[in-house]
Amino acid sequence: MLERNPRKNRTEVTFVLPADTPPGPVSVVGDFNDWQPGTHTLVARRDGTRAVTVALPGGSAHSFRYLAAGDYWFNDEDGDGHDGVNSRLHT
Repeated sequence: MLERNPRKNRTEVTFVLPADTPPGPVSVVGDFNDWQPGTHTLVARRDGTRAVTVALPGGSAHSFRYLAAGDYWFNDEDGDGHDGVNSRLHT
């Protein structure tokens, strides 16, 4: 799930997943972090989910995916579409 919070010149996007699906650590990787795993790792929240927030320029589009333990790549079904194998996000 994606949560968006518009700011003056940027949008804070929070990437949200269930606490244990998939199990183990999960990172969101995309063109906004040069596809570097571990840069934006999701952390547990009180509501039973895990999340990470990334500030992105307003009016931009980005490709991203999630990377879980065991080299398991997957998309966000709540994204704004797909770019090949990647999810898309518009701010």
